[in-house]
Amino acid sequence: MSEVYDVVVIGSGPGGYVAAIRCAQLGLKTACIERESLGGICLNWGCIPTKALLKTAEVLEHAHRAKEFGILVDNVRVDFPAVIKRSRDISDKISKGVGFLFKKNKIESIKGTAKLLPRAGTWKPHQIDVDGRVVEAKNVILATGCRAKTLPGITLDDERIVEYRKAMTLPEQPKRLVVLGAGAIGVEFASFYRSLGSDVTIVEFMPRLVPNEDPEISKELARAFDKRGIKSLVGYKLTSAQRTQTGVTIAAEPAAGGDKVQLEADILLVAVGIQANTENLGLEAHKIQLDRGYIKVDAQNKCGDNLWAIGDVIGRGLAHVASAEGVFVAEVIAGVHAEPVRYDAIPACTYCYPEIASVGLTEEKAAAQQVPIKVGRFPFRALARATASGEPGGFVKVLWHAETGALVGAHMIGPAVTDLVAELTLAKTTEVNVDSLVYTIHAHPTFAEAIKGASEDALGEAIDL
Repeated sequence: MSEVYDVVVIGSGPGGYVAAIRCAQLGLKTACIERESLGGICLNWGCIPTKALLKTAEVLEHAHRAKEFGILVDNVRVDFPAVIKRSRDISDKISKGVGFLFKKNKIESIKGTAKLLPRAGTWKPHQIDVDGRVVEAKNVILATGCRAKTLPGITLDDERIVEYRKAMTLPEQPKRLVVLGAGAIGVEFASFYRSLGSDVTIVEFMPRLVPNEDPEISKELARAFDKRGIKSLVGYKLTSAQRTQTGVTIAAEPAAGGDKVQLEADILLVAVGIQANTENLGLEAHKIQLDRGYIKVDAQNKCGDNLWAIGDVIGRGLAHVASAEGVFVAEVIAGVHAEPVRYDAIPACTYCYPEIASVGLTEEKAAAQQVPIKVGRFPFRALARATASGEPGGFVKVLWHAETGALVGAHMIGPAVTDLVAELTLAKTTEVNVDSLVYTIHAHPTFAEAIKGASEDALGEAIDL
């Protein structure tokens, strides 16, 4: 039997590998088990490769608009295999970077599929079977993540009816694409393939695109997508998807009732959500409870005796949340000060064109919780930097507490907003209030001035509106 580890992390995604590194930094003997590539879904099949694809789309959009900037570009074409290869190469490079960090921090990387074995007693270390090898650990962090799910009656075949992993490695660009689901994954792929020239239709059961965002954001995105030629069937449910010799025949009908619509596509991308990877982990032997398929944890992310869980597998979602939880749990295990994760201040970013970013409550949720607010808005068309950059669409919307001046929420759509949200997230977690933000000098000309302008508008003091 090998030496007992202080911590074994199962899963090397943005929660798992961060937890492992923080444990090692705190002097804990650490190992990380991964059955696929280091970095998990985020680095290999999620956040990183999709952003590489979307960067290609951005470059292509600029090339098509080059004449607006006084640049003449002829015969712009897409080399689709090269686009896919660039995305995969970037993911491979970053995955290898995680391996380097493991070596640097003296973390043992164990390749294989892990399963918790029954424990002989609370005084005994945990035993984990990894493809026949037994690994022992005083503490185990479960960071096994999630995978794509489908709907009843819709069978994924990895050729015509696919999920996001296959959508980023298609052998050829689809001429016609139907996307089922208008959350972040759905609208990002819709945006990417439309930039490449595909005919794209989104089918969404909810009455608006990106239904978790502020309704004003959904309305602006719908307007922008319509302008780009992306068709949206919101308030529709998909009733059937039948593969044909040349593609997929899709039937959808209004959720409230009405005439069916039939669509023909080369590819149907199913982007209706995710489900936790909890099967065959040995959870039952440790009486680990599930809630809607996700591991239940307490306030310290504990799910059993010296058992912890973080990230997607507990239903939190978002890579940066998993990373924050990984650091928190590592510090709890090490017995040092552990700063709790601020779940009320989690930034959410969607990297379609135009970009979307938000933090805190929407106006609807603030009203439901009876939070008094002052709302300010600033359109990018009023911003010199946006006009000079040829990006005048979208706006910043801020919600400041009417009595304390604290930030309640912020919602943005437009250029650079996935970076701008950091300032507002900081405001959410510190003593920054509407007055201090307004009197903070923002460099000119920058996109960040829109945040200052929206805050001035909330106070009724807008200068540039």
